[in-house]
Amino acid sequence: MTALHDLSVAQLAAKLRAKDVSATETAQHFLARARAHASLCTFVAIDEEVTLRQAAAADVRLAKGTAIGTGGGTGGGTAGSLEGVPIAHKDIFATKDFLTTAGSRMLEGYRSPFNSTIVSKLEGQGIITLGKLNCDEFAMGSSNENSAVAPVGHTAPTPVKNPWDITRIPGGSSGGSAAAVAARLTPAATGTDTGGSIRQPASFCGITGIKPTYGRASRYGMVAFASSLDQAGPMARTAEDCALLLSAMCGPDLDRDSTSLDVAAEDYTRSLNDSIEGLRIGVPKEFFGEGLSADVRTAVDAALNEYEKLGAKLVPVSLPRTELSIPVYYIIAPAEASSNLSRFDGVKFGHRAEKYIDLADMYKKTRAEGFGDEVKRRIMIGAYVLSHGYYDAYYLQAQKIRRMIADDFQQAFTECDVIAGPVAPTVAWKIGEKSDDPVANYLADIFTLPASLAGLPGMSLPAGFGAGHMPVGMQLIGNYLQEARLLNVAHRFQQATDWHVRKPEGF
Repeated sequence: MTALHDLSVAQLAAKLRAKDVSATETAQHFLARARAHASLCTFVAIDEEVTLRQAAAADVRLAKGTAIGTGGGTGGGTAGSLEGVPIAHKDIFATKDFLTTAGSRMLEGYRSPFNSTIVSKLEGQGIITLGKLNCDEFAMGSSNENSAVAPVGHTAPTPVKNPWDITRIPGGSSGGSAAAVAARLTPAATGTDTGGSIRQPASFCGITGIKPTYGRASRYGMVAFASSLDQAGPMARTAEDCALLLSAMCGPDLDRDSTSLDVAAEDYTRSLNDSIEGLRIGVPKEFFGEGLSADVRTAVDAALNEYEKLGAKLVPVSLPRTELSIPVYYIIAPAEASSNLSRFDGVKFGHRAEKYIDLADMYKKTRAEGFGDEVKRRIMIGAYVLSHGYYDAYYLQAQKIRRMIADDFQQAFTECDVIAGPVAPTVAWKIGEKSDDPVANYLADIFTLPASLAGLPGMSLPAGFGAGHMPVGMQLIGNYLQEARLLNVAHRFQQATDWHVRKPEGF
């Protein structure tokens, strides 16, 4: 009999509907695993009383046939198909029943009076919350080494471990989410992607994750990093699971999020099994040049060959401004961060310095104590590029090039249906290996940043293994609002391969 933690979201939902297992038993199983594997440092908040109360309510609804969910799925999904399924949330989403810290000392002990829209939507499907997951402070980082919050079972901040090799990073900033899913501590998790923070950790941990089109998922209740880039998405083991969760997460939220798209939610599971015969897959030459490690290239090339066997056609395309995405992103994102984080001043909520002379002194000491090094670095960069005399030279120029990067994608999509390539230039590196070189961390985002700057949907799916038997992810990028096509293309690949069912030894 397959253990509960080895079931996908779709499989687990089917068992719950059939009453082969209860939501309470399921929640208890995953809570026990989270505590048993606390050494991975994935969870930063667990409240068993809250989780089991939610599970008991789901059991009552399942027993009465009044399930509140409306999920779909290839596994015979009906109304209530997500009822009782447990997931965990990245600690960037506001939750009224769990602490919300965004991985920062600035929000240490903070409890939100409301849920983010994403959390509310998922709970509205009958989904149960297991707890909150570790992340880089304010989602700023590519390694998950920047959290200032002590994980469950620990007394001090400790980096999340990659379950494939605990000496390596899981990626960031959604590293806690990726590691927890990979280690089977939760069937799925939420993540956020500003410059690749769903796709890169999904690649490094051997799971599936998707960032939808900017505006598809509400940002209300997400602790803001860069408002024109931040986007929520699901992280799970399969494309089918991501389709189920994304169907529940998306939809307009116009009253609370001014950037929300007025586009109705979709059932992304309906087209999962469509044929990809004749699909044109664009392969950007800029994604396969100098800097891409040989082991990652080998795995991605093999995955592309698999698509050819499935009837797809590989088409060479060009994204000529790929290299410019790094300087553009690291001007625009810090600029927006410096504005967003100005609200953390010690006045209304969050950390406040104990000793200060006057208001200005309180501001300075509060922020000096509350923000970590990476956050301070980005705030300073952002304040600089927005300052008088530099705004035109840096920020406005970056916005112009951002538009050109988006235009490059539109030109490429005249020649292909989806774009494919690596997620990151290498597999996950050792913890501490790049801690003293922030620029090296930034360079690792070169393949994920372009889609983020353009606001396009992108995803990562397991595509093999590289050096040290570490996972390699393949990135798929679609045109605006083409999430269903991406999930279909990923699902067909996963039907033909087994990379997505591999799991780390001991988990």
